[in-house]
Formats: sequence, C-alpha cells, structure tokens
Amino acid sequence: MQVPPRFHYAYIVLALCVLAVFGSLGAGRFGYGIILPAMQDALKLSNTQTGELQSWNLLGYSLGALFVGALTARFGARRVISTSLFVGSLAIFATGYFPFFDTARVSRFIVGLSNAGANIIAMALVSAWFAARRRGIAAGIATAGVSLGLIVTGPLIPAILNAYGAEGWRVSWYALGGIALAVSILGALFLRNRPEEMGLMPVGADANVRDNAGGKNSAPFDGRALFKSRLLWHLAAIYFAFGFSYIIYATFFIRYLIGERAFSTSEAGALWFQVGAVSIISGLMWGAVSDRWSRRAALISVFAAQGAAFLLFGASHELIAIYFSAGLFALTAWSVPALMAAIAGDLFGARGAPAVLGWMTVVFGAGQAIGPWLAGAIADATQSFSIAFIIAGVAALFGMLGSLALRAK
Repeated sequence: MQVPPRFHYAYIVLALCVLAVFGSLGAGRFGYGIILPAMQDALKLSNTQTGELQSWNLLGYSLGALFVGALTARFGARRVISTSLFVGSLAIFATGYFPFFDTARVSRFIVGLSNAGANIIAMALVSAWFAARRRGIAAGIATAGVSLGLIVTGPLIPAILNAYGAEGWRVSWYALGGIALAVSILGALFLRNRPEEMGLMPVGADANVRDNAGGKNSAPFDGRALFKSRLLWHLAAIYFAFGFSYIIYATFFIRYLIGERAFSTSEAGALWFQVGAVSIISGLMWGAVSDRWSRRAALISVFAAQGAAFLLFGASHELIAIYFSAGLFALTAWSVPALMAAIAGDLFGARGAPAVLGWMTVVFGAGQAIGPWLAGAIADATQSFSIAFIIAGVAALFGMLGSLALRAK
C-alpha cells in the first residue's frame, strides 16, 4: 500500500505570505484609497495633499526596499516580515489617531517603510519554498493578498464610515491597524525561512537536480554586480512604468467615481469589492501563463490590458466604460509584482532574490511615489482626474514596449 505524501509546509508559508501581503499592501496601502474621500473632507485636504500622502507612503516603500535584502540576510525572513508588520500596524493606528496633515505624512511614510519589509520579503520567500517550475503560480497566489485587501475593505470601510459618521475615517484606520497586528503575530509564530530548516526541499524540486536557473542560483550573490546588469535595469524600468501607472488608478479610483461620476460611497465601495474579488485570480492566472509560455509573454499581455483600462477610464464618460475598465484592471491587477518576483528567483535564486527584488522595487517605488503626487496636482489644475488616468494609460503602454524588447524568459 502506498503511503500518501506528507503535506508540505511550503503551503503554510505561502498562506502566511498571502496574509503578509494582505496586512501590508491590502491594509496599509490600498485601504487609503477607500478611506480617502472621508479623510479628505475631515482634514480639509486638497487633491495635491491627498496625492502627497500616498507619495510619502510610497517613498517610504522605496527607501525600505534599499535595506530589506541586507536585513533579511542578517536576521531571516520570518523576523523581518513579522517585525515590519508590527511596526506598520502602529503607524496605521497613528494615521487615524493624529488628525493633522503633517503627522499623517510621517505615519504614511513609516507604513511605507514597513510595507517594504513585509511585502518584498514575503514575495521573495516564495522563491525559497517553490522551485522554478512552480514559482510563477506560487508568486501569483501570494499577490492574492492585495485582492483580499480589496475584498475586505470594499464593504468594511463604507460600513464603518456609515456607522461612525465624522469619526469613521479614524475608526477605519484602527480596524486596518488591527488586521496588520494580527498578521504580524501569525508570521512570528509560524513562518519559516527556508525548507532546509525543516529537512525539506522546495516544492517542485527534483531531488537529483539543483534548481539552478541560468547557473546563478548556487553562486553567492554579488551586490556590486547588480549595477552592471543591463537586464536588471531594463526590468526595473518596466517595473517603474507599472508602479507609476497602476498607483494612479488604484489611489484615485474611488475618489474619481464619487467626485466626478456621481457614485455613492457604497456604490464605489461595491465596485472596488468586485475588482478585488476578480483580481484574486490575476496573479495566479498570469503566473501560470508565465510558467507555461514565458515571463515576457505574460508581461506584454498584462501591460496591454492595463494600458487600455487606464485610457478608457480617463477618456470615456460612459458607465459601461467604467465597468469594462475595472474588469480589465481586475484581471491583471497584481500580476506584475508576481512576475517580477518569479523573474528575480529565476535569475538570482533564493539567496539573491530578496536583494535583487529590493533594488528593482526601489525604481518601481519611485514610479509609485511620483504618480499620486502628479495625478493630484493635475486634478487641482484641471478640476478632473481624467488627464491623470490617460497619462497612466500611456505609461502602461511604455511598459508593454519595454516588455516587447525583452528576451523570452
């Protein structure tokens, strides 16, 4: 009689990575978009200021990305992820507690720093627990944490805002801080750094063949060589295009629907929930495409769809265009981070992936930091976010062109 295979601990790690992405990006970053209208009214903020708050968050994320690889090499992924989530939860609480623009800038910056430690290292940890032929799908599943954030905040935040009135935006931040705190505790208890610690091999690895894509996985990672890699900077430029374009759409999606398209808070939240529900398959779907065909083919397809989504959202006033745009975005939403995490693992292996993904994320984060500030300034100057969404669409198409220039991987 055959003995059934033992359940692999990698799937517990993957589930915790989903929660880490949920607690950091789902709560810490994308919760802002749905709280924004009420917070803007309460603090009397201009569109430029609301964009600046998100830019401070993303600047913190970019700076954090510089150090998370080195911190992980010294302390291990489990400590970095759980500590980052804990610090982030305190900063999220502070965003609601201190009702001033200057303190909100500081707290959003700290949330961004902590997001880098939780999200980047959670995504990189996938490369340690899943071999190359399973890595794209696994990374795609990990990004579902962002979708989970949209699914939770879509109905939760409007309900809190309706229940608590003028203080609802504060209570909303407290709720999101509690989520991040709970995930930090789970990570500290159950995450593990590498399968070797438990006498295991990565899922999908052949016991007789090392998972050594490109011959680089077993070599010690040389940080100085990073800056000499044209391919890495090419990928970073593509990642910049994604960061700049998608964050404009995600940050001001609710604000645009309520302020310019006459949606109620509940209606806009319901559509955001639907985006989250559909987007939960985006990373998994495009990760599978990249495993089956190539990372390049997946990137080209994703950027083409997102470029169309952003251009349509800004250029058309028809209701059907709003829903079609939301659908295109939902089907591709979180696929690029999953693809970049898979590429980092392919090229540099489990040891190099955290640092490589961190450096790529610095450039990606610069795009994210510039996007909301620029979009807010454009909206103040033109009294509409339409042009900002069109610019986001053009940037996504540049990402598609950059992906076309890649060699198939």
